[in-house]
Amino acid sequence: MDNHTPSQRHTNMAAVRSKDTRPEIIVRHWLWSRGFRYRLNDPRLPGHPDLVLRKYRTCVFVNGCFWHGHEGCKYFRLPKTNTDFWEKKIKRNKERDKEEQKKLAKMGWHCITVWECQLREPQRERTLESFAFTLNRIFLEDHSKRYEPAEEEPQMAAEPLGENG
Repeated sequence: MDNHTPSQRHTNMAAVRSKDTRPEIIVRHWLWSRGFRYRLNDPRLPGHPDLVLRKYRTCVFVNGCFWHGHEGCKYFRLPKTNTDFWEKKIKRNKERDKEEQKKLAKMGWHCITVWECQLREPQRERTLESFAFTLNRIFLEDHSKRYEPAEEEPQMAAEPLGENG
């Protein structure tokens, strides 16, 4: 049985944000203070990642444990009412997350997911430090690749005209 009236439940659900959530702001402030620069919710990329660090070819998704079904997390628990609806919704969210990350990977982007529970106080600093370590490692690996020059001579965009010009 739901403890709230339908209008109270509607008000609660309407207050849930998809952008500028507290966990996302924690990550943004931490990254900015360490010199990492990013774009927010780039509409040109699949899934509109929460943060896009172009220099690192990395998309960051800051996921809420409930909305994205964080397996094994104590903060993810299906509601006792309307369970069928919530199971389907969370399953769709998880499938969509996987598809978006596959599309981004095909485009050459790295994807990092930071979970809401990892940003709680006992482990927040450790999570963010390992996040920065991962970003720096991605940067170094991407920029240390050597690309072999093409074996044949590059074609000119326009061939020179004959003697008269």
